[in-house]
Amino acid sequence: MKKKELVSYSLLIIQPIFMASNLVVAKGGVEFIPPISLAFWRWSTVFIILILFNYKVFLKKKIIIKEYKKIFFLGLTGCGVCGAFPFIAGQSTTIINMGIIYTSSPIFIILLSYFLFKEKLSYIKFFGLLSCLIGVVIIIVKGDYLALIKLKFTKGDIWMLGAAVGWALYSIFLFNWKSSLNVFERFTIISFFGALSLFPFFLYEQFFISKTSFDLNFVTWVLFAAISPGIIAFSLYTYAQKYLGATTTGFTLYLFTVYGAFYGIIFFDETLKIFHVYGTLLVFIGVYLVKYKEKNV
Repeated sequence: MKKKELVSYSLLIIQPIFMASNLVVAKGGVEFIPPISLAFWRWSTVFIILILFNYKVFLKKKIIIKEYKKIFFLGLTGCGVCGAFPFIAGQSTTIINMGIIYTSSPIFIILLSYFLFKEKLSYIKFFGLLSCLIGVVIIIVKGDYLALIKLKFTKGDIWMLGAAVGWALYSIFLFNWKSSLNVFERFTIISFFGALSLFPFFLYEQFFISKTSFDLNFVTWVLFAAISPGIIAFSLYTYAQKYLGATTTGFTLYLFTVYGAFYGIIFFDETLKIFHVYGTLLVFIGVYLVKYKEKNV
């Protein structure tokens, strides 16, 4: 296996560690900052940080003008929809529902990739997906399968479903829309358009729903959200997807849920149970099946 491929497959395990830290933001940050404000300032901060290192991207204005419609769409879906919708959803639904619905994103990725770009789905990859899905469900329902019957859905679940579809659209078009900008240059412009897409909704929230307090809590949560589940997670995801494709990289969403459960144990005093172990094993088996198939094609 080539070095770049080895690094990319390693990122299937590593990247969700940072992406799942968004759950820490969703549970802790929204107590101090309104959801759309948090999403807007998060991506504004990401852009400010990135532009310090990629300021020369403005010298490529002809490329930006040529690609701006595609980049705006990526910013809208990846930063706007996936940035704000989960925070809004958390106000009226449960973490269990959010976890189940968000893990539908890889399924949307597979379906959209198949219908829009004719990407094939092998049997091994399908069983890998199935193993991941079962493992995640075991963790979410805490080993109690009857809990699935008792689930009640709210308007927050619709927001979360929108986030899952948004991430699927972002993933497949990020991979299939080739760019003349390098990874970090494009991500810099994506973050700008993501913040721009959130700006009018931030103004509405600020003046008509809930004002933002620009205090120490604001600075702490915005910086954390911008760096860990923002710059680090998105950059690693983009790198992995460049070499593995949208469908394979989409499996990180299952590990996202697994790591999210462990963040709950570490930061919110939740207890490690046997179903966490079984569920995690099934998820890692699923990811291995995807890797195994790709390596042996």
